[in-house]
Amino acid sequence: MLFAILLGAAIGYAFGKFPGLIIGGAVGAFLFNRLKSKLVGRLRDLQSGFVESVFAVMGAVSKADGVVTRDEIQMAEAMFDRFHLNATQRETAKAAFNRGKSEDFDLDAELQRFRQVCGGQPALLQMFLQVQVSAVSADGQVHPAEHDMLVRIARGLGLPDSLVEQLEATLRGARASASGAGNYSSAQQIDDAYKTLGVSPSIGDAELKRAYRKLMSENHPDKLAGRGLPESMREMAEERTREISHAYDVIKEARKRSA
Repeated sequence: MLFAILLGAAIGYAFGKFPGLIIGGAVGAFLFNRLKSKLVGRLRDLQSGFVESVFAVMGAVSKADGVVTRDEIQMAEAMFDRFHLNATQRETAKAAFNRGKSEDFDLDAELQRFRQVCGGQPALLQMFLQVQVSAVSADGQVHPAEHDMLVRIARGLGLPDSLVEQLEATLRGARASASGAGNYSSAQQIDDAYKTLGVSPSIGDAELKRAYRKLMSENHPDKLAGRGLPESMREMAEERTREISHAYDVIKEARKRSA
């Protein structure tokens, strides 16, 4: 704000000496506050739209196999807790979820609307898809119909189909690491780690590091918050960076052993 006042004052002084300086400073402060108000309002609208669209699409995904089960409803409610939604946000999310599972819900139109609301920002679109993948795989598996629905969502958001597999691999790796799954082999872990970073196993060390740093930068919670990610979803953004870091460590360790 100080810069805006000084700039306005300098311009005013150039045209009207001291009186111009006062008027110019006042105009600079006024314009700054107007701009700030618009930006804050847009950010608030984006955050509200993010929550509503996330749960509307989640409702549609829950019907991918033709019926919404009690488990899927409980999954949505668990997401309310995970995102630390307040009472008002919970009611909004519930209404959106019910709207999404209704017969006349237009999934493609909802995805298009969200793309417009977030200005097509890739990081927010990817986080949106990540939430859907996380919700679908809450029971520990992704059914074919659910996978197809996730691919449709990715396409509707203008994202590559491969990102669905990438996010699914990330979740498999994270869950296996947390639970110590005995049926998750070392080879599977390494393969999923490469998929998590979106790179080929043949990639060189330098390119691997660049890909890792790029992903970490794109998914930094503070950067996502500045672009409109609701604070309630910050925890998921932090989880994503931990998963990316873990995948990078898995690959580095594997390369060290085979060197």
